Amino acid sequence: MTLLPIVDPSSETTPQLLAPDHTGAVRGTYAFVSLGCPKNLVDSEKMLGALSEAGYALVSEPQGSDFVIVNTCGFIDSSREESRGVIREMLDLKKSGGTRGVIVAGCLPERLEQEGGLLKEMPEIDHVVGVFGRDEIAQVARNFSSGIREQRELFRPAPIRSQNDQTRLRITPPHYAYLKISEGCDRTCTFCSIPSMRGKHVTKPIEMIVEEAQELIADGVRELILVAQDTTYYGMDLYGEVRLAALLRELEQLPGLDWIRVMYLYPINFSDELIQVIADSPVIIPYLDMPLQHISSSVLKRMQRRVNGDQTRELVAKLRERIPNVVLRTTFITGFPGETDADFADLRRFVEETRFERMGVFPWSPEPGTPAMKLDGHLPEDIRNSRRDELMQLQQQIAFEHAESLIGYELDVLIDEQLEEGVSIGRTFADAPEIDASVIVTGADLQPGVMVPVEILQRDDYDLVGVVSDPEAADYEGA
Repeated sequence: MTLLPIVDPSSETTPQLLAPDHTGAVRGTYAFVSLGCPKNLVDSEKMLGALSEAGYALVSEPQGSDFVIVNTCGFIDSSREESRGVIREMLDLKKSGGTRGVIVAGCLPERLEQEGGLLKEMPEIDHVVGVFGRDEIAQVARNFSSGIREQRELFRPAPIRSQNDQTRLRITPPHYAYLKISEGCDRTCTFCSIPSMRGKHVTKPIEMIVEEAQELIADGVRELILVAQDTTYYGMDLYGEVRLAALLRELEQLPGLDWIRVMYLYPINFSDELIQVIADSPVIIPYLDMPLQHISSSVLKRMQRRVNGDQTRELVAKLRERIPNVVLRTTFITGFPGETDADFADLRRFVEETRFERMGVFPWSPEPGTPAMKLDGHLPEDIRNSRRDELMQLQQQIAFEHAESLIGYELDVLIDEQLEEGVSIGRTFADAPEIDASVIVTGADLQPGVMVPVEILQRDDYDLVGVVSDPEAADYEGA
């Protein structure tokens, strides 16, 4: 999981903080640490916006702040331990007098609520806020500032209607943003604990998403990244049918966007209509993040993925055939209970044959409370890890060869950061921020948010290196 930098309000890329009491008075100062996935990041940005509107000032360092908020991840054991480590670090700071309080929010408290709660484990925490208590974070901050400790835990049931994510204070650079189109998940994958933390699938209405997108575009966003637990299921609960294609048609008409990127596409409900919308659009980029988890039908059945190996191969072939220049990102789990040598060999062959441009592999993690824990055939950790390593070694060669195949081509690159004078770092459409590879660009002084044509000269491991090929065509205005 990625530990995001605590935002510096003096930075030129940080949105203007609000003073909602209209007097300019500051109620208190706080630092913020956001852990976990982009969906959690949206929740963090929503909490930042609420605190700003309530008059609390964000500071760049926890040392000297009135309180620190840690928005945690609880997905797998390693992410939970990372969250615990950050919490302990902030509690140590509190103990030494570096801050007055620590508030913990997000998935870790939600995950541990049924196990006695996070406060039982770490009673020094001042307040705990569950996933669906995020909109009340300002009241929690006021309770802390007022010394109210009678009710230190705030949990709310999963919403039956989607939460509004407008009026965020964004952590991401001005030129890209994540837009959450639904909450929760109706899948029953046996390895996954997300439904127990995030609840059932709840669709955000198309009109609400369009309004949020317009707000983000007005704030300088040029790349809109759609996220959810299961984006292809979008609309089923609200409209009685999947509506991702319809949503994309609405979003691609909004002026000001260069790219719309869709993440977390479940292989079920990937309709011909959706494929055609992506194939025909000049704005919806042909980058498909579709976690497949495995290819063996027997393993997929034990995972309760509701798709088999033949259906998966057929879908991948259709995407390759019908979407020009498509780039496929996926993830796989190795060592799932009952995975045989033959199952793993099948997965390895599939990776060799399909040659995913982007791929991640995770060894199965025994997650308390998930149905997979009750399955037979648990494999030793060293086998789970060695199979992960073998797949990643294979994928490294595939990724290197793909990068080398791009040498000599001219690609549009969205600049994310200027490293030094004349040197910047950016991404092609084939690369999601903080996940995939980058392009090192020379030949011009470029500001974040500009789109430039770049001639690719060489490969540097997974990354590409290139030079601005046509300075006259470069969009220097940026975001």
